Amino acid sequence: MYRNKKLLEVVRQSPCQHCGRQDGTVVAAHSNLLRDGKGRGIKASDYRIAALCFLCHSELDQGNKMSREERKELWEDAHRATIGWLFEDGHLTVS
Repeated sequence: MYRNKKLLEVVRQSPCQHCGRQDGTVVAAHSNLLRDGKGRGIKASDYRIAALCFLCHSELDQGNKMSREERKELWEDAHRATIGWLFEDGHLTVS
């Protein structure tokens, strides 16, 4: 598993990549998919994250308003937006 505390801290500066909220509750929401390394008591690697606010993260993990496929799509869209935000805003660079 890849872990990077600095990456997780940078993501906290992002707006929610689902609803756009910037209320201080944004965190790196790890993938819940087995293919990404998620297991019982094991989080996916830190590069499989999406910047989500508390409300969106809660709905994704514990909510019942969306189907499994809708939750997967929400996370995937937010993950792609998070990676874009990290690179486009200069938070990550490739040398």
